[in-house]
Amino acid sequence: MTRPASVTLNAEMDLAAHWRGRQHFTVFASDYGNGHAFRALAAAWQADPARSHRLHFLAIAAGGLPGFERVLQDDARITLGLLHSPLAAALSQLDAQFDAVYLRREEGADCARALAKLCVPGTLLRIDTPTQEQGDAFAALGFEFTQPGQAVFESRKPVRARASVADRRAIVLGAGLAGAAACERLCARGWQVTLVERHAQAATEASGNHAGISMPLLSKDDNIPTRLSRAAFLFALAYWERLGGIGKAITGDLCGVLQLARDDAHAVVQRQVIERWNYPKDFADWLDPQAASALLGFATPDGGWLFRRGGWARPSSVCAAMLAACGDKLEQRFGVGTVSAQGLDDGWRLIDAAGEVVVQAPVLIVANGTGALSLEQSAGLPLAAIRGQVTHLDEGSLPALPVVLCREAYLTPASDGIHSAGASYDDDSDAALRQSSQDENLSKLRSLLGDPDAALDAPLHGRVGFRCVAPDRLPLVGALPDPRPTGRLERLRDMPRQPGLYGLLGYASRGLTWAPLAAELLAAQLEGEPVPLENALAQALDPARFLIRMPSR
Repeated sequence: MTRPASVTLNAEMDLAAHWRGRQHFTVFASDYGNGHAFRALAAAWQADPARSHRLHFLAIAAGGLPGFERVLQDDARITLGLLHSPLAAALSQLDAQFDAVYLRREEGADCARALAKLCVPGTLLRIDTPTQEQGDAFAALGFEFTQPGQAVFESRKPVRARASVADRRAIVLGAGLAGAAACERLCARGWQVTLVERHAQAATEASGNHAGISMPLLSKDDNIPTRLSRAAFLFALAYWERLGGIGKAITGDLCGVLQLARDDAHAVVQRQVIERWNYPKDFADWLDPQAASALLGFATPDGGWLFRRGGWARPSSVCAAMLAACGDKLEQRFGVGTVSAQGLDDGWRLIDAAGEVVVQAPVLIVANGTGALSLEQSAGLPLAAIRGQVTHLDEGSLPALPVVLCREAYLTPASDGIHSAGASYDDDSDAALRQSSQDENLSKLRSLLGDPDAALDAPLHGRVGFRCVAPDRLPLVGALPDPRPTGRLERLRDMPRQPGLYGLLGYASRGLTWAPLAAELLAAQLEGEPVPLENALAQALDPARFLIRMPSR
């Protein structure tokens, strides 16, 4: 059967009169095709001096890994979302409001109701040579056809306006990976941002390690953490490239990550996961013991997953690149010390230890990791500070690695004469290096290298940081809940929030991977844009998720 041609967009004729004077204009197409329609629309929009403030284009796209993909554009006022999902499934997971819809022939009749729920009065519908079934389905839902294949949504049902912030000024508290990414994503949208950091420089606490690694999670059931990590990993790769690239503007190397199997049984599971999902080899591949040993240059008995696009980066250099990209939209205030937050009728202010006002703005984003536990408004969040000690070993004391190696621990190739290994998971607040954690790291390292008797009596050298970890080990992204809600609350949308207060927290050991997409998600929520994740995934990151009370049976 011949596949119908992709939809045709005559952008200038169809849409120019409709996007003018609007803050946002969102177009949905059931087939991205080769991208020609999107490029034509974007060019027409850019050429119109009376265009909307922002343009959003969402489309079903063949190929690609399952899920939603946010594709960054040279023009930050344009967002492109590719939905690698069947039409009905994509519509059920979209958080957006359409202003124009383009469908192919014989498509959409069976999900017309789901599509109509995402339309607003006045939404334009165009169908290439529609069938009678399509026409009847959409007409029954309030689409009035003005000519064959073209209709306007005339529903009188009230539509809840998408929430957005009118006064685009924000305070970001914390200059680690989470905070720096928030600054960049907001500044790219034209916000004025004040970054407040208690230390004298950025990336001082959990983001201060010599090297952090980036890789996705895999699972047999493609569960929510797996889907989230895949979306975050792929977005981060494209994002870093726009900042100048890992290994170029950013210190690091996308050399690959090899996650070794723990034993024979785990190797079987790893192989089954690859066979089940048939990932592209540049995303995730299974190396049998022979291939893994050949790659590493020493014997590894069980093989493992190879993430060819994974690697390591120095978090401080990632932070520096993100902050540099903000330009004059960002004001940076370092060395502020401990602050408290005070809610106002029209926003928030930060108060320093001397009682002086540091800064005031309509929006406050708490992105200071474990420091959030010391802030009254976020102290009740279920976050824990987990101690992590990284061991530094001199180059030459270990085999030269072509990739990052990981299992119970990780080991990076040498950078500036140092291998980074670790990190420990300790339930205490000791900020000093200690021998017991060093010994634990070295023991795991011997196992990782397949030599339990290896002489790794390294001097006590490394770094201690404290991970900010949630009970489900997923980040907290979005509006912070009222810490004292009343009644039985069973839906996130009914959860009371602290107006103007947002969080980017709980990145645990994956700050490099989580930071870009989490910041993009929060920025989209603040702007009232289509969000870059499926509803189920965005809700899995909602800071209020721990307060939901399921109905009794």
